Amino acid sequence: MTSKYSKWHHPYKPAKQYNKKVAYFSMEFGIHQALKIYSGGLGFLAGSHMRSGFELKQNMIGIGMLWKYGYYDQARNEDQTLRTDFIEKTYNFLEDTGIEVTVQLHDNPNVKVRAYVLKPEIFGTVPMYLLSTDVEGNDYLSKTITNHLYDANEMCRVSQSIVLGIGGAKVVEALGGADVYHLNEGHALPAFYYLKDKGVKKNQMVLTTHTPEKAGNEERDARHLNRCGFFGKTLTEKQLEKESVNGGMINYTVSALRMAKKANAVSKLHAVVSNDMWKDYDKTCDIIPITNSQNQKFWQDNQIEKAWKKKNTKAYKKRKLELKTELFNEVLNQTEKLFDPNVLTFVWARRFAGYKRADLLLHDLKRFKKLISNKKYPVQIIWAGKPYPYDFYAIDIFNHLVHTSKHVSNLAVLVGYEIDLSRKLKCGSDIWLNTPRITREASGTSGMTAAMNGSVNVSINDGWIPEFEKNGKNSFVLPELDHNMPVWEQDKKDADNLYDILEKKVIPMYYDNPEEWQKIVFNGMDDVIPEFTSARMADDYYKKLY
Repeated sequence: MTSKYSKWHHPYKPAKQYNKKVAYFSMEFGIHQALKIYSGGLGFLAGSHMRSGFELKQNMIGIGMLWKYGYYDQARNEDQTLRTDFIEKTYNFLEDTGIEVTVQLHDNPNVKVRAYVLKPEIFGTVPMYLLSTDVEGNDYLSKTITNHLYDANEMCRVSQSIVLGIGGAKVVEALGGADVYHLNEGHALPAFYYLKDKGVKKNQMVLTTHTPEKAGNEERDARHLNRCGFFGKTLTEKQLEKESVNGGMINYTVSALRMAKKANAVSKLHAVVSNDMWKDYDKTCDIIPITNSQNQKFWQDNQIEKAWKKKNTKAYKKRKLELKTELFNEVLNQTEKLFDPNVLTFVWARRFAGYKRADLLLHDLKRFKKLISNKKYPVQIIWAGKPYPYDFYAIDIFNHLVHTSKHVSNLAVLVGYEIDLSRKLKCGSDIWLNTPRITREASGTSGMTAAMNGSVNVSINDGWIPEFEKNGKNSFVLPELDHNMPVWEQDKKDADNLYDILEKKVIPMYYDNPEEWQKIVFNGMDDVIPEFTSARMADDYYKKLY
């Protein structure tokens, strides 16, 4: 079977300045609620990039994975704590391209990889090719490689990288090849090894590094990877030695930085952190900043946009109340709690990871109780987010919040944190809380889409925030701490500072000085658009990286 998408094809003539053929590899893409192949920020960012690529008529395609069970479906146990469900997905809107390639995995030289296309007209993205090993003729184990995004099984994770990297590179070859191969994080590193052998030049390979967290910069035993087929061929001991670091390990990020012409970090601060992180490794390329951004057309509410453009406070407030009501219907449905649209509402919502400190407000229980029971200045707080299904520390924080909020009428913890709920939370909140330990949040784009919808950022000065914040004018920013300070001390000081800002500035202003509050809301929108929209970002990639 042949489709017009079995060769490099766009439904438009690419714009002149975006004529280079770019293949963009990512483990996850957050394109639409119905296409559950993402886990968090990395996916949301990649999805916005694919949408803006389409809107700007860029000559780009996406290469990703067709996860049979997605990441996981977030549900509840009987006592409302977190339950992870794995439910098979079938996507009838994807088209089989007829492109099938093989990769060598471990001792199996012929694992089949099939490419399905998400056509541009479905969700308004550049053409996207999603790979599956759930193919007739593959043995049972091979079929399961594309079951779960970020599978907990070590061997499976390595296989996933090989399928995305080498399988993806072979699919791009079948489509006619690309001028530039862009890895979104090091997951698809095998692509670079394979392409190098095929004569693809260094100046055609680029990398985006996304996180200072160890888990995001995978490192595995070199000999083991060699046996798995990671390099597209078997390397000799000498060749392996040349590739390894840290006593016989392959660090995906270091290898990619050595093979790429250029790399980018995802905020100005992150570029400083990244260059410092990798400075002791030789032959790595430059890491420049291209700040992550999100797609305005997809994330911003239309009526909010109209009110903001005309600076029409009345229209803005009317729409904000409607959006709060929509969000609170979800709260009511999930928790049986009636929230009030006229009450100041905080939201903390993002991927649940320990360093992001979802429970920072609970570090001082005395102040917490005072905050949530203040009759003069009432508040409502919502938490939402997905922990990694085997990150038991993060799951414990999630469950602790569930137990804390269960019998308190103005606190709620929501499940099902995916694109639809994320949009509701950004549109329906007044305050967007962002509380990572400083220097550990590479970018943190959720605050951008919150600001687009009039939610005011109350944040640690990390990630993208230093490029945006005008403290007290478009957001509220906590005093910066020394990141070398003991973690316990950082948490204590940040919690105290967060309470000071909320009690003395944010909450009184919302209730006592609504005109001033409205100024901050509109300033936030003025300063986030267009600077932090993915149209600017997608343009930057062509100009600065490709």
